Amino acid sequence: MPAELLIIVPSRGRPHNIAALHDAWLRAETTDAAALLVAADDDDPTLPDYQQVCGDRGIELAVGPRLRLAGTLNQHAISRAPHHFAIGFFGDDHRARSSHWDARYLEALHDLGTGMVYGDDGYMGERLPTEIAMTSDIITTLGYMAPPGPIHLWIDNCWYDLGHAIERIRYLPDVLIEHMHPIAGKSQDDAGYLEVNHPDAAERDRLAYAHWLETGFDADVAKLKALL
Repeated sequence: MPAELLIIVPSRGRPHNIAALHDAWLRAETTDAAALLVAADDDDPTLPDYQQVCGDRGIELAVGPRLRLAGTLNQHAISRAPHHFAIGFFGDDHRARSSHWDARYLEALHDLGTGMVYGDDGYMGERLPTEIAMTSDIITTLGYMAPPGPIHLWIDNCWYDLGHAIERIRYLPDVLIEHMHPIAGKSQDDAGYLEVNHPDAAERDRLAYAHWLETGFDADVAKLKALL
């Protein structure tokens, strides 16, 4: 029987991060109600290492063309949504620190019925869901998990806006899913971080987010309110 909650982790060039994420996952006593799906690119030079790490640890690995964060997340979220009560996203630099965090997430989502939940990432806190879980009916209703436009940045702003617009987003301050990001001083920059945080890339995603707010947000909110 499929897990109630599927966490999708798109990753490139960081197989060591998957090992660290999974170590934290186990230390946090994550239950069988949650499953992990790592999504890797078929042109990633480190793909054999992903296959080794995931094979050794029994982690599901999906390999496909490089679609960047939003594209990869949507590909797997849309196809898997019918099979799970909820779909979540972790970056490969997120680490579950709170015991049974998944049970807390599912408790909140079942209470909401339809909605989103996120915890404290140790940096942005309530201000932004840098990781998230949402009921699958949101994804099937909208036809996406990550709104069209942004490639990497500003996607979490979209989730925050949608969740608050329908009044179905819940922040759990006592559940720590730590974001080991360079901007928080918790890791070193690498090629992946430099690519997505380049000023040109950041501005492109900011403009794409603004365009979605102007042209797509109201219609998407209306679809979700009709679902409710």
